[in-house]
Amino acid sequence: MLEVVRKALLAGLGAQERAKEFVEELVKKGELNQSDAARLMNEMIAKAEKSSEEIDRKISDIVEKTLDKLTLPGKKDVERLEKTIQELSNRVKNLEESR
Repeated sequence: MLEVVRKALLAGLGAQERAKEFVEELVKKGELNQSDAARLMNEMIAKAEKSSEEIDRKISDIVEKTLDKLTLPGKKDVERLEKTIQELSNRVKNLEESR
């Protein structure tokens, strides 16, 4: 799965680079002025960042669902167990001290 994500990200970076080159070419040809080119590039960067956030969210959801299916303890489960262990350790310590 990590390989698929890596390929998708690299493809996205490649597409972004080609888009940048395309905009630069339009500026060279005089079909687009510098101000419009900068605005267009900013829009593309914003959309790329939004897409990246969506991909991150989807990957997190997939990983979480996969872990749930595997019935492995998650971070919250481990934290809850650590808290319980600490509470029990404190009780044992208090009992030992009271003897």
